Amino acid sequence: MSGYAFGTMRFRGRTALFYLFMLGIMMPSEAVAVPLYFDLRSLGLIDTFWSITLPQVAMSVAFGTFWMRAYFLTSNRAIVEAARIDGASSWRVLWQVLLPPARPAIVTLTLLVFMWTWNEFLIPLIMVTSESLRTAPLGLAFFQGQYTSGFTLLAAGSVIVATPVVIFYLFLQRHFVRGLLQGAVRE
Repeated sequence: MSGYAFGTMRFRGRTALFYLFMLGIMMPSEAVAVPLYFDLRSLGLIDTFWSITLPQVAMSVAFGTFWMRAYFLTSNRAIVEAARIDGASSWRVLWQVLLPPARPAIVTLTLLVFMWTWNEFLIPLIMVTSESLRTAPLGLAFFQGQYTSGFTLLAAGSVIVATPVVIFYLFLQRHFVRGLLQGAVRE
């Protein structure tokens, strides 16, 4: 929704607020890991599901805003104006006019965020100590430490960790490619 607001609406401070959102893309997770740890520790969220989820959501919102803003900036203005003339509200324009053709962009965003979240290593390493909350790549790293001579076991574990991402990509490949090519120049 923030991408929709930044891409279609005009309001005071829009550019400054958008650049504030973009700080989330510019700041690497390594730069915020230690302060984030202390903040989550003071809230009592360390070693919980939320200590992994909340930072991932926060980091994904910035990219999602950037991605969807770029889509909505290139969307067909004539359709939006026709919907406004017909009396459509901003919500109706979003849900019934702009989102149906935005499916490839949304699927591409979903796939990218899923892959980045699935492969996240640093935040779960810092925030989680119990084995039950470890992510798949983190579990694989600890597995590698336990079984240093079992390269076949490590290879099997790597295949198991990579399988969900590959299946998700294969299932959504058509939409992913369409979403990436949607902004390409056409004649």
